[in-house]
Amino acid sequence: MPTNTDPQLSAALQEAKAWPFEEARRLIARLDKLKGGKDKTVIFETGYGPSGLPHIGTFGEVARTSMVRHAFELLTEGKRKTRLICFSDDMDGLRKVPGNVPNPEMLQAALNMPLTSVPDPFEKFDSFAHHNNAMLRDFLDRFGFAYEFISATEAYRSGMFDETLLKMLRAYDKVMEIILPTLGPERRETYSPFLPICPNTGRVLQVPMVARHPRKGTVVYIDPETGKKVEVPVTGGHVKCQWKADWALRWTALGVDYEMAGKDLIDSVTLSSKICRALGGVPPEGFNYELFLDDKGEKISKTKGNGLTIEEWLRYASPESLSLFMFQKPKTAKRLYFDVIPRAVDEYLQLLAAYPRQDGKAQLDNAVWHIHSGKPPATEIPISFALLLNLVAASNANDKEVLWGFIRKHFPDATPQAHPLLDHLVGYAVRYYEDFVRPAKTYRPPDEVEREALAALSAALAKASPNASAEELQAILYDVGRSVPRYQDLKAKNATPEKPGVSNAWFNAIYEVLLGESRGPRFGGFIELYGVDETRALIDKALKGELVKAA
Repeated sequence: MPTNTDPQLSAALQEAKAWPFEEARRLIARLDKLKGGKDKTVIFETGYGPSGLPHIGTFGEVARTSMVRHAFELLTEGKRKTRLICFSDDMDGLRKVPGNVPNPEMLQAALNMPLTSVPDPFEKFDSFAHHNNAMLRDFLDRFGFAYEFISATEAYRSGMFDETLLKMLRAYDKVMEIILPTLGPERRETYSPFLPICPNTGRVLQVPMVARHPRKGTVVYIDPETGKKVEVPVTGGHVKCQWKADWALRWTALGVDYEMAGKDLIDSVTLSSKICRALGGVPPEGFNYELFLDDKGEKISKTKGNGLTIEEWLRYASPESLSLFMFQKPKTAKRLYFDVIPRAVDEYLQLLAAYPRQDGKAQLDNAVWHIHSGKPPATEIPISFALLLNLVAASNANDKEVLWGFIRKHFPDATPQAHPLLDHLVGYAVRYYEDFVRPAKTYRPPDEVEREALAALSAALAKASPNASAEELQAILYDVGRSVPRYQDLKAKNATPEKPGVSNAWFNAIYEVLLGESRGPRFGGFIELYGVDETRALIDKALKGELVKAA
């Protein structure tokens, strides 16, 4: 558990404004007001519904909660015990078949069965829930999260929830008063906070209770198939709760102090909090984050399968870049699709490079401090991911060694063994280029103005020193662009008629003609890494129309 014995760190902690610290302070204030709150083990919880494959949103909730937990432990000087519970609602009935799994007919035949009783369409585990739970735990373990996994099926069947389920039975009328006003007339007729598990079919039933016996701890319903009354105990896994009631049950039984939820669940949080109070519990402190959207601006859904999986992100970028994406602006809706990956990688590298130069407070507000639990690695990568992608594009490299050849031109001592992070970036760049950049490339032939400008650029580069720096090469690019009326920008800062600025149209033309892309990093850096002679050869191919033909 982290401590803050360093006086400078302690002082910086009081001023840190990063949102995990703000959340931790709210939680501390809550516990200070709670009877016995200063002595209890503090419970952080995240919930997961294994009705579909885990997606990045699931990871985000665990990552963000872990960041708040770490901030809390530092602010409380490591004197408070904490637990992070990852709860899987795997006793819920399967409502519909996800669109991104094999053997959908297998799941169709198991609708309304508890997820731990639904066959695994991947045919690897005992059930669909076991498969998805295993995937969830695998990536949580890979990221090094410290957590405890609890299965709803095991919690209900083991008796973990029995005491609170009996409280729910005794508070039945209060719970109904909370929920019924939020339902339509038809749903009110069938609603019950308890969902019996049919002893004959094993399916989760949504049926009204016709009788309740709090002293016996049982409820009575009418079997929809036989029409006969069935009496079952609410304990021992014979029922599960409707999910808003289930959420409140969980908070009360486990003593949850902090849980995040998506903005779309604000009303559900309000209702579950009321139910929690009706059971004699205290609702947790909360945080409502914005939702992730796909490339079309639609909400990411497990059943639609329209979001990225953790495996897909990690094929093309580092785990740290994914954590950064989760850290940044959690209360702002963000599109989560493949195009955001390169930017996330480079932003992580920039923040990592800035960290050693920052003072204590700035370091605590730097995302990498939270991503690495206060211990960011001391490393700096001199090449951006975007630049590596363009290097792959220009060289048509399909293996890492080709890229390393270019890198060693400027960094002779660099090796994959000595620079493992850079080696990972090289591998990510090759895979990302092959899967996403190459298929979308659209080279175009230069028009007459562009032909003359590119020829002038090649001639200017021929006069450049073989060891010219990125800044010197960028200056050549500006000088060539400045000489072409089409690319002159008199509105640019510090521009004069004698020395006009250079519009982005010049650089857009370079990327579209030479690399088949609409934009990229500073081209001077690309020329430095790729090579002056190699860049001139690329221009020559473009002027001869060879790039368009090859595409």
